[in-house]
Amino acid sequence: MNKEVQANENTMHERIDHGAERIKQATSDAVATSKEKFDRAADRVEERVHHATDRAATAANRATDKVAEASERGRAAYDQARDRADEWLEEVREYVREKPVQAVAIALGAGWLLGRILRR
Repeated sequence: MNKEVQANENTMHERIDHGAERIKQATSDAVATSKEKFDRAADRVEERVHHATDRAATAANRATDKVAEASERGRAAYDQARDRADEWLEEVREYVREKPVQAVAIALGAGWLLGRILRR
């Protein structure tokens, strides 16, 4: 009977070893498949992040260009308004030099009218 027990033990050992090898192989296959899937997913994420970054940079560049254009238009409008104000001020100064009595009368009338409006 000793030989039978030993034969059963050997068979059991072989079955256990075979089962362990099958589990190892299944685990290795699962890990390899998971790695492939993860790598593909990581590649897709990287590609999408790069695409989004490119789009954001393009949008930021367009916005910067528009701000620069608006700034330039604002500067031109400011310069134009300042030039007009300087011209108007020069015209008023010349008018006062040419007709000082009328200028004082106009100033008094404007002051009186403004005082009446603000008093209400």
